[in-house]
This record gives sequence, structure tokens and C-alpha cells, in this order.
Amino acid sequence: MVFTTRFAPSPTGRLHRGHAFSALTAWQAAHDAGGRFLLRIEDTDFTRCRPEFETAVFEDLTWLGLDWETPVRRQSDHRADYDAALRQLGDMGVLYRCFRTRKERLALAGVAPHADDPADAGAFGGGPHAPHDEADRLARGEAFAWRLSLNRARDRLGGFDHLDWLEETASPGRHTARPETLGDMVLGRKDIGAGYVIATVIDDAAQGVTHVIRGDDLIAVTSIQRVLQALLNLPTPVYRHHPLLLGPDGKRFAKRDGAVTLAEIRAAGVSPAALRAELGF
Repeated sequence: MVFTTRFAPSPTGRLHRGHAFSALTAWQAAHDAGGRFLLRIEDTDFTRCRPEFETAVFEDLTWLGLDWETPVRRQSDHRADYDAALRQLGDMGVLYRCFRTRKERLALAGVAPHADDPADAGAFGGGPHAPHDEADRLARGEAFAWRLSLNRARDRLGGFDHLDWLEETASPGRHTARPETLGDMVLGRKDIGAGYVIATVIDDAAQGVTHVIRGDDLIAVTSIQRVLQALLNLPTPVYRHHPLLLGPDGKRFAKRDGAVTLAEIRAAGVSPAALRAELGF
């Protein structure tokens, strides 16, 4: 089996140092193993992704000195595959429609509506609606999300204790799935279909990814993805979750916080070699 890994950015903004660190970590691992490095564009959310940001991904990574296999897989080209998986899960009876707003979900969780939601207001479900409530909301044409019912998934799989994966970086060893830490996670929405969480496991299987190398902020979601792999009879890769790159203020680099972009670094006259050295490569 050939070592295969990927870097999978979402084209919702320009890449920054944190992206460069993650991409270089995966690229270096593939080269050290004599394996394959893939670039994947995760653009399932067409409401936020933009073509110019995808073009910028190629420009930034090429400037950084990375190379990858072609053609590049774009999730927007494979929506039918993800929606088919979503329907398969629906046929299993492990999904339910959730019409609750962010404010309603936080209220159910006992959190003030103005509080930060660590799971981006997407994980807590509150369980299925009463049948008459769901019927009324459907009749009104309200927007809804498809959530994975952990209770139903647990029943179908005979529990979660036998679901595990090999972690090679963060707390190395076998990790057992604990999906209840995130609750009934959103897998799709009425307006955009299947989302990132399900698309990623479909893509990794389709592309023969043997090692998932990504930031340790995604450790928790690995449990949900391990459940999906079991439900959909997909292989489980080895995982390497690396620490996030932090800025001088001790916070992670983030698009929404206006992190300095690779384009800005390039325009300031910094060479690719200098940035690679700064990042430890």
C-alpha cells in the first residue's frame, strides 16, 4: 500500500502561515515515505467558496515549492456522491431533520445566546422534533439541517467501543471513538446538500488516502468520521494530528481574524526558502 496523504483547503479566503505549515507537514511526510501527495479543494459550501480563492491556493502552494498529483479533486464536482451517501444514511434511519436556529440550540444546551459556540453552533442537536412539529415546519418550507443521530447510529453499529483508529502524532496509539463529545453533528443542509464531514470520508476512501495529516483542532471530529466510515463500510486511514501554528499573541492563525496571508508575505519580499525555514522545513 503506497503512503498517500492530502492537503485539503477550503477556498473561502487566502492561505496564511498556518495553512503553509499544514501543507508542508503533509507534503514532507509524503516525500519522506516515497509516497503520494494530493491537493484537494473542499468547496462543498458554495455560499462561501470563490473561484479566485481557489486560484490563489494553486499560486501560493506553487510559490511555496510544493508539487502534487493532477487532476486536483474538487468536491463541487462530486456532490452527487456525497448526496448519495447522505441518502444511504437516511435509508438506514440514522439521520433526522433539525429546524432549530443557533439561538434555540444554545438555549437547549443551557448556553447564553451571545456566547461563543466551540463547535460553530453545528454539533448540538437536541434530538429529533416531535412528528407534528416536523410536519408543520416542513409545510412552512423552513430550512433544516440533516443531523446524525448518535443514538440510532449506536444501535445500528452495536455501540462505539469497537470503533478505533491509529493516531501517530497526538497521543500516539489506538484511539476509541467518542462521538458523544460533539453530539448529533450536522452532515448536510436543505440548501447545500451534504457537507464537509461526510464529503471528507468519501473523498479519502475514493482517493486511497492512507494517512490523514491535519491540525489537532480536528481531533474531535475524527470520532464522528470514524462512525461514518463504519456506517458506510469505508476504510479507516491512519491519522496524524499536528499542533496548530500560533501567532505572537498565542492564538491560532485564522482567516476570520485577518491573519497575514501568503500573498502579503510574498509581496513583502520574503522568499519561499525563508518562510519554509521559519516554519521548520
